[in-house]
Amino acid sequence: MAEIELRHIDKHFGVVHVIKDVSLTVKDREFVVFLGPSGCGKTTTLRAIAGLEEIDSGDILLDGKPIQNLRAADRDIAFVFQNYALYPHFTVYQNLAFPLEAVRTPRAEVEQVVRSVAKSLGISHLLRARPSALSGGDMQRIAIGRALVRRPKALLLDEPIGSLDAKLREQMRVELKRLHYENGSTSIYVTHDQVEAMSLADRIVVMNEGVLQQVGTPTEVYLYPANLFVAQFIGSPVMNVAPTVVREVDGAAEVALDGLKFGMPADLIGMLNLKAARSDLSLGIRPEGVEVSLAERPGYRPVEAHLIQPYGGFDIVDLKSGDRTLRARTVSGFVPRPGTPVFARIDPAQAHFFDNQTGASLGIRLERFQEKMPEFSGSKALPNKGLDHFGVSAETPGEAGQGA
Repeated sequence: MAEIELRHIDKHFGVVHVIKDVSLTVKDREFVVFLGPSGCGKTTTLRAIAGLEEIDSGDILLDGKPIQNLRAADRDIAFVFQNYALYPHFTVYQNLAFPLEAVRTPRAEVEQVVRSVAKSLGISHLLRARPSALSGGDMQRIAIGRALVRRPKALLLDEPIGSLDAKLREQMRVELKRLHYENGSTSIYVTHDQVEAMSLADRIVVMNEGVLQQVGTPTEVYLYPANLFVAQFIGSPVMNVAPTVVREVDGAAEVALDGLKFGMPADLIGMLNLKAARSDLSLGIRPEGVEVSLAERPGYRPVEAHLIQPYGGFDIVDLKSGDRTLRARTVSGFVPRPGTPVFARIDPAQAHFFDNQTGASLGIRLERFQEKMPEFSGSKALPNKGLDHFGVSAETPGEAGQGA
């Protein structure tokens, strides 16, 4: 397979600067997902790698060799489009065989490769059918298979399952992951769907307005977002974010989130002083970092359950205090009904602090601090919670409160 390197790529469409100084290395056999909103430049970047778009400046290297001046046909890169792009008058076999026959591959080799790829995709029984008789999921498998028969150095996929229904998308995500491991291909996948990105990627490249915002593993971009854009684009529901001022109160720190004041470890003051930041900040906390109790406890603030969204294994609860709303995640059925008075606090270990001017994360990491603070004396600490990529708690919260 191959390593792909982008060096200071720039691209304009007229006066619109679509790709802005993008540099990135995709390692051999790595599965990288470009994630971002529509118009952020992710598909244009993918098409530039494939040779379907010319870049204005910069270098694109494949195994260390510049390819930006090569035709798309000469780059040995396969591209899977969102709209399948199958030949309707060909059978499935003929669609799969076409890339090999176009370069005059011997018939016996074509037969062997096509049937091998069809078997790996689970479409051997469809080889005599035509695309018009197939489901969307089957047609997408054929489109992917047509790329795989070439044994390309790299495989590029532009939102290949975006038009499928939810159940088929889930099945195809599993298939794509399996095919990647079995074929050992270097793969770049474009999507605006964070679920696809989190479940498929070895690394995620988050883009916005043509700029790389963050590159990291799914865990890194979820737990340690580089800036406000990443923090609020990754995660469902989105992170609670509100402007805050940090004050020193009785030897500890205090922050406000949507008008609610919460205690924080005293270490926060020193950390912010090192960053030269005590004001013009935003505090961010994901819903699983908001802990809810049905009984009044030290450090918890009174709120009201306003809206409950059941997700089966957990609930998303909107907590209101005046006109302010704080979104929390609890175990299923913990808050019995809307309008229930409850109490909430935020887990300092899951708090994020951002500079409002630049949007950048200050990189502050705190610890849970019940045992350090007098107001928490006599309360039982919650167990540490392992988080999966979507903030799912790996352990049941303790009796002191409920958060997931």
